[in-house]
Parts: sequence; C-alpha cells; structure tokens
Amino acid sequence: MDQKGLAPNHAIKNINSLNLLSENKKENYYYCGENKVALVTGAGRGIGREIAKMLAKSVSHVICISRTQKSCDSVVDEIKSFGYESSGYAGDVSKKEEISEVINKILTEHKNVDILVNNAGITRDNLFLRMKNDEWEDVLRTNLNSLFYITQPISKRMINNRYGRIINISSIVGLTGNVGQANYSSSKAGVIGFTKSLAKELASRNITVNAIAPGFISSDMTDKISEQIKKNIISNIPAGRMGTPEEVANLACFLSSDKSGYINGRVFTRFNLHIF
Repeated sequence: MDQKGLAPNHAIKNINSLNLLSENKKENYYYCGENKVALVTGAGRGIGREIAKMLAKSVSHVICISRTQKSCDSVVDEIKSFGYESSGYAGDVSKKEEISEVINKILTEHKNVDILVNNAGITRDNLFLRMKNDEWEDVLRTNLNSLFYITQPISKRMINNRYGRIINISSIVGLTGNVGQANYSSSKAGVIGFTKSLAKELASRNITVNAIAPGFISSDMTDKISEQIKKNIISNIPAGRMGTPEEVANLACFLSSDKSGYINGRVFTRFNLHIF
C-alpha cells in the first residue's frame, strides 16, 4: 500500500492476472473445483509430465513426484512458467521408507490431496527364462508396490475430506501379456486388480478409482525400441501411428474432474489397440 492506502499499480495488475487465471480455469472443460490439489507420480517425463502440466490448468496446485530433484524442478518450473501453482518432491516410489517420508511431508504441508495419479513405472524387459530376480522385483516394487505405499495414506486423507479421484496408469499388456514382459505385464495386471478392489472399498466415501491402460504411446520407454519393431507394431495400429502422452493426459484429466463423478472401477483401454 502507498501512503494514501492505495495498492500500487503493479500489485493491482498481479491481482487482476490471478483473477483472470482463476476464471480461465473455471472455463476449462476439465475444471476440478475450487482449491483442489493434485499429486502425480513419475511426473518428470513422458505421460506423467503431460498429466501434471494439463492438470495444472484445472486445479489450484499440482504436486509432482519424480526420482530426482532435477526432474522435479524441470516440470515444476515449466508449470510455473504458464502461471500455475506447483511444487516438486524427489523420491523413489519403490522404496517404502523413502516414499513414505515424502508423502508424510506432503500431507503435512497440504491439508488436502484431492486427486492422485499413480503413474510412475519402469520396464526391465527380458525373456522369462532369462529374467533375473532383480529385473522382476524392481518392476513389481516400482509399478505395483508403490501404489500401496502412496495410495493408502493419501486415501485416508481423502476419506477425511469425503472427496477423491484416484487414477492409476496401467497398460494394455496388463490385459494381454507380452513376450519379454512377464514382469511388466504382471505388475500392470496387478494395477488393474488394485483399481477394481479399491473402487469398491472407497465408493461410499465419494472417492472414485479408475485405471488407464494405454497401448503404444510415444515416450521414453518406447524410444528404446528399435525402429523395425516400432514399424511392425505401428502396422497393426488402425490409426497408423503411436499415441501421444497428451492423449492419455486428456483422459486422466477428465477422470480427475467433477464430470466423471459416476465413473468408478473402470479400466480405459483400446487406445488403437496394437496387440490382438
């Protein structure tokens, strides 16, 4: 305030900008309501990054979890550059004590976490008869056990607030299986079972739980596949191309919104299914 009790011009401009940003969020098709907070794991890259960026347009604050602080800072800085609120926490979701400490810190700093997107995942592909114990356990701990470590404390907070949206990122191979991916397929099948069970347990508390099982999506994971194998897979996709992280993020944002309140326990797949 100046000596006359008036706010300086730059402060008025900042307030006007914030009000305009708030109004723009309300006009967003995926608007999630006032003061909603979203948490996205594996937010540093690929599908998780796009989900975090898109959710930022519809919620008050996006919390990003990634393995390293550098990757957290990268996505948080990008979200903030658009004028939205975000914070990042580094943590390995496969390690119970480490990620539990991160979640406890988040719940201390935020009274509500209304939307949870369990996206973090890895692959360690190998033929089953050649698969090493650590290749199996690393994938199961990261892709499946992490859902237990993270969702249990978050869902307790959701129950207290009587509101929640939980979206778990599975995979089409969790339904079909895939050569060289017994570990990954098993973990993603587990995500589907987890989703359906939790949906039944939490429905009466105004909490929905759904899963997305994408097909062949352009990401860091698929970048490791040889060009010839990519061509063979794409030849079996009706659209003739890979899906994009943005297309998965669109669905995740819809499932996070109030418009999806009667959708529960569903597994969304058929992203131009590439495995028949």
